[in-house]
Amino acid sequence: MPEIGEKAPDFEALDQDGKKVSLKQFKGKIVVLYFYPKDSTPGCTKEACSLKNRYSTFKKKNIVILGVSKDSQKAHHNFIEKYDLPFTLISDTDKKVQESYGVWQEKVMYGRKAMGTVRTTFIIGTEQKIAYTFNKIDCENHSEEVLEKLEELGLI
Repeated sequence: MPEIGEKAPDFEALDQDGKKVSLKQFKGKIVVLYFYPKDSTPGCTKEACSLKNRYSTFKKKNIVILGVSKDSQKAHHNFIEKYDLPFTLISDTDKKVQESYGVWQEKVMYGRKAMGTVRTTFIIGTEQKIAYTFNKIDCENHSEEVLEKLEELGLI
C-alpha cells in the first residue's frame, strides 16, 4: 500500500462506459480514489450514496471522485443507474489497480480465508502524491470524513 507522501501508482482501466481512465489525466486536481468490494451490496451502496449526497461540494472544489471495484462495466453501469451516482466507477476485473494500491488482500469472512478488496480510500493531491489514506471507513458518513480530512490537510 502506498504511504502518505509517496507518488500514487498510475493506472489505466475502463470505466462504466468502456472509456479509458488513468490517474495522470487528473494531474493538478485532488482525487478521492475509493476502493470497495462489490456494487449494490449494503455497505458499498451506503458509501457510494454518501459520496453522491455531497457530490456538489466535491465538484465545487474541483475534486474528482473515482470508485474502483472488480465488478464489470455492466455491473457499474447498473449501479450508477440504480442509485443515480454522478461519478466514475472503474472496472478492475483483473485487479491490477487494486493490487498496485495494496487493497487486494487475503480476508477472513465467516471463518474462511479468501482474497478480496479491503475497503480503502486514498486522497491524492494535485501532484499525484498520497495525502491521506482511510483504512477504517464509516460507510454512511464517508463523505463527511473525507471533506473534514481535506479541510484539515488544507487541501480545500
